[in-house]
Amino acid sequence: MSELTEETGDERVDAIVTGLGRLVELPVSEHVQVFDEAFSGLESTLADAVEEQ
Repeated sequence: MSELTEETGDERVDAIVTGLGRLVELPVSEHVQVFDEAFSGLESTLADAVEEQ
């Protein structure tokens, strides 16, 4: 996976997206867990953003 070429403007989201780079090193059977973790992290970040408004 290539590096994140453009930042999202939120360091938390950038870290989650960058973390998807580890998929390259994992067998496909472990990808679902990585995507689930990323999804949970993005949900949490979105919930925090809503609360901050």
